[in-house]
Amino acid sequence: MAAVLEAPLATSMFSSKPHNTNFPPKFHTFPSKPTLLTLRNTHPHSCVANASPPQDPDPASDPQPDPNRDRRRIVRVAWEKILRWSRSWRSKAKTDILQRTNKVVVLGGGSFGTAMAAHVANRKAELEVNMLVRDPQVCLSINENHCNCKYFPDHRLPENVVATTDAKSALLGADYCLHAVPVQFSASFLESVAEYVDPGLPFISLSKGLELNTLRMMAQIIPQALRNPRQPFVALSGPSFALELMDKLPTAMVVASKDKKLANTVQQLLASSHLRISTSSDVTGVEIAGALKNVLAIAAGIVEGMNLGNNSMAALVSQGCSEIRWLATKMGAKPTTITGLSGTGDIMLTCFVNLSRNRTVGVRLGSGEKLENILSSMSQVAEGVSTAGAVIALAQKYNVKMPVLTAVARIIDNELTPKKAVFELMSLPQVEEV
Repeated sequence: MAAVLEAPLATSMFSSKPHNTNFPPKFHTFPSKPTLLTLRNTHPHSCVANASPPQDPDPASDPQPDPNRDRRRIVRVAWEKILRWSRSWRSKAKTDILQRTNKVVVLGGGSFGTAMAAHVANRKAELEVNMLVRDPQVCLSINENHCNCKYFPDHRLPENVVATTDAKSALLGADYCLHAVPVQFSASFLESVAEYVDPGLPFISLSKGLELNTLRMMAQIIPQALRNPRQPFVALSGPSFALELMDKLPTAMVVASKDKKLANTVQQLLASSHLRISTSSDVTGVEIAGALKNVLAIAAGIVEGMNLGNNSMAALVSQGCSEIRWLATKMGAKPTTITGLSGTGDIMLTCFVNLSRNRTVGVRLGSGEKLENILSSMSQVAEGVSTAGAVIALAQKYNVKMPVLTAVARIIDNELTPKKAVFELMSLPQVEEV
C-alpha cells in the first residue's frame, strides 16, 4: 500500500509534466532494497523517521573567504609574472655592446652633457669618455679636479672622464657620440668639426628644440651639417633632470631611431640599474614633443608667476598637450608617443618642477621681469625661448590652431603682455573638445 501511495508523489516531484489526478496512479515496481523515502513511510517510528533534518554547518567552523587576502594573492601573482617576464627578457638581450665599446665622445660641456658623460663612464671603468668643451676653465676643472666647476662643482666625475677643446682628438676612434650642443648652435658647430667625424659614427642627440629659421629638428640638422645623409642617428628624450641623473636617482628615457637595431644597441649601452631605456621608431614624435614641451613650460611658468591658481594651470597644460598632439600627428607622429614617456612624461616634469629652466623663464616673465634681463642672468640655455618663434610658422605650415603656444611666442616677441595673453585666451570661443 505504501508503494502505491508513494508513486504519484515521486512522479509529481521528479517528472517534468504536472501530475494528472484524473487518472488512477500507476503502480511501480521498487527495487528490492528499500529507499529512504519508503523507509520513512514504512517505519514512522524508526530512527530515520525521527532524525533531525540536516542543519547548516556552523559558520564559525567554515570561515568565510577573505576578500583582502584574495586581492593580495592576485596582486602578488601579477607581480611575479612581471618579474618572470623581466628575467626572461634580460636573459635573451645581448649584453656585449658595452664590452665592445672603448670610447664615447660627448659634444658639449653643459649640465646634461656632463651628467650623461658621468653616467656612461660609470657603466665601465675601462671606457674612455671624452668631453669636447669650448670653455678652457671647464676643461681644466674636469681634468684636474674631476668636476664641472660651472654646473656641478660638488659632484665628482669618474676618473675615466676627460675633457678637451680639440675636436680632432675627441672624435678620433669614438664608438658613439653624445650630442649635447644647444639646437640653435648645432649646425654651425657640426659644420666646423665635420672633417673629424667618421661616416659610421652613431650620433645620440640629447638636444631638444627646433632650429628657428629652418624649423629643422636634430634628425635633419645632424646629417645635413655633416654632409652625410646616412649618418646613424638616435634621439634620446624623456623626463630627466641632469641633477637627478648625477645623483643616480631612478630615471626613465626613450631612444628613438628609424634603425631598430641601432636603437637596441644604444639601449644596451645606456641602460643601468637607475636608468631605464625604452625604444621607439617614432623619431618625429619624440623630437616634436621634446621641443614644444619647453614652450609649454614657459606658459606654465607664466601662470605660476601671475598667481593664477591651480585651476588655470591644469587647464593651460592640458590644452597645451592637445596642441602638441595636434601638430605632431599632422607631421606624421604617433599619438601614443605624445601621451607616453617622451611626451606627457617630459611635459609634466618640465611644467611642474622648479628645476626646469624654461619654467623659470615663465615664472619671471609672469612676475613682470623683462626677457632680456632674464636671459642675461642665466648660465644655461632655455631652448623654449628660441623654439617658441618656430611655433607660429609650424602652426601655419600644417594649418593647426595652437593658441597657448602661439601666445607664448607673442609674449616673447613683446607683442603681448602676459596679462593680455591670459585675457585673450579666456575670450576664445567655447568649442567642443577634440
